Amino acid sequence: MTNQARRDFLLSTTLSAAAGLAFSAHLGVAEEKDKAEAEKKKEPVRLAVMGLNGRGKGLLNGFCAHSNVEIAYLCDPDSNTFPAALKVVEGRGKKTPKTVADFREALADKDVTALVCAAPDHWHALATVWACQAGKDVYVEKPVSHNIREGEAMIAVARKHKRVVQAGTQRRSASDLMEAVKLIREGKLGEVDMVRAWITSERPSIGKVQPSQPPENLNYDLWCGPGPSDAYKTNLVHYNWHWRWDFGTGECGNNGIHALDVARWGLGVEYPDIVTCGGGKYFFDDDQETPDTQLATFDFPNACIQWEHRTWNKRGIDGQTYGVTFYGRDATLVVGSRGWKMFKGEKEIQKNDGSDMESAHITNFLDCLVSRDKPNGDIEIAHRSTQLCHLANIAWRTRSTVKFDGAKGEILDNPAASALLGRTYRKGFELPTV
Repeated sequence: MTNQARRDFLLSTTLSAAAGLAFSAHLGVAEEKDKAEAEKKKEPVRLAVMGLNGRGKGLLNGFCAHSNVEIAYLCDPDSNTFPAALKVVEGRGKKTPKTVADFREALADKDVTALVCAAPDHWHALATVWACQAGKDVYVEKPVSHNIREGEAMIAVARKHKRVVQAGTQRRSASDLMEAVKLIREGKLGEVDMVRAWITSERPSIGKVQPSQPPENLNYDLWCGPGPSDAYKTNLVHYNWHWRWDFGTGECGNNGIHALDVARWGLGVEYPDIVTCGGGKYFFDDDQETPDTQLATFDFPNACIQWEHRTWNKRGIDGQTYGVTFYGRDATLVVGSRGWKMFKGEKEIQKNDGSDMESAHITNFLDCLVSRDKPNGDIEIAHRSTQLCHLANIAWRTRSTVKFDGAKGEILDNPAASALLGRTYRKGFELPTV
């Protein structure tokens, strides 16, 4: 071997050894990181659950399915909600949590990891802001806010305090819908010019009642929180607040958020330019304020989304009482309450029967508590979709066309509509400036 060849050989050997050492070191770091994350996942996650009725009990069941989750607090201004919630927790073999009327007691506990908020719509933003400021992560039910300004504040506080905030838009964690969105984005439908979203149901009338004194088991002042507290009615608490503007967002915010989120996700759009809304309260003669029939149109630069609900006639569209249909130039994709089907003309060409979304969404949130990644239903994504519900309701309440500057979050040339971008708060329950 010549001297030059010997030098080249030695250099090559040295470089190979160095590369091997570097690769081994890299693997070692990666393995250590994986071990650290695995250990973190074993650490107990101590939750405070706020709001213990329908969704609250459902979320309790979901979170209690995880061995490292401890329910530290149950929070509700109605003491009558505690027995059923305790039964859920104890039935899962978990230790008995503390029960408190005011969730701020839980936020003051430094050992609480996160707040799960399943309270009425008017509490979502303030609870999230206070929790983030207290250093807690948040799982907040949909719609994430009672108005658009609240959603903006929720994004700001999550980013400022580096908190994980997952919205209860669980379809974002459904593998079948991820597949559907991928197909749409890959152009399997051709260009999509229109999306139709809807829900139909037969809800009961809530009747007409006079204001009365709240029951002893309910701290009504605390229940009202950011909203007015001057008129308790027996047909308000616990569910029918959905149909009162001071506390709820109507069926569009209640269920429309799910369908509109899927529609916006599939189209890959952010803000509508123009929103119009028709319909009315045609069927019910009761204390409901929100429309029992609503038809909204959201115009985007290259497509439109339509929303429709009827709460008095269950007959649906495309064979579904809930659905989202993407109308493409080459094919049509119909998302139902579970799974989806793709059609070429009238012929079914592909389908997916559905996947888990509830537990997948909770698992995604718990994983992000460790990784600190943004979750599938991150607050900014959920705000963009909730915003559609608010704009539809604003257009309906003002009986006007709403022109929206999404980048600025402003309604143009419409003072009556702009006035509904936020709300007035009671003393002690003001939304903090972030």
